[in-house]
Amino acid sequence: MSKRGFLGLLAAGVAGAAVKGGLSAGEAQATGTAGKAFPFQLPDAEWKKRLSPAAYEVLREHGTERAGTSPLNQEKRPGIFHCAGCDHPLFDAKTKYESGTGWPSFWDHLPGGIGTSEDRKFFMVRTEVHCANCGGHLGHVFDDGPKPTGLRYCMNGVAMGFKPAVG
Repeated sequence: MSKRGFLGLLAAGVAGAAVKGGLSAGEAQATGTAGKAFPFQLPDAEWKKRLSPAAYEVLREHGTERAGTSPLNQEKRPGIFHCAGCDHPLFDAKTKYESGTGWPSFWDHLPGGIGTSEDRKFFMVRTEVHCANCGGHLGHVFDDGPKPTGLRYCMNGVAMGFKPAVG
């Protein structure tokens, strides 16, 4: 193996370890902020049955869907965005806006809908957003959003479902 090939393999291994953070999906999702258990929990095998492979990768393994691939990017109707894992309400459609990032973005969340934690993957520090009910990874929040909050909740569409307003 060449030196370049070895260094590439080493870098891929380091990046993979950084992405997984050394915790299994069950360990990473069993507790929320301050070590408290999330109200809604399932064994990993049940999550795999309940979720599509793409939703499982994002919600339980902290993956990221490819930008521009979510049908929720085009969703403009009044309603509520829910967690795809446990159906917990997360965002009101009134707070959704076009951020130009390729992911559904919101400038605020519903009270009690989400939680946050520090994410140090990929050699940077970001604020991860997760479902307050099941701990499923939703995306990240950044401070470059519109008024009134100045926040951009950049979410993976596959981690959410949408329920249009009735009436």
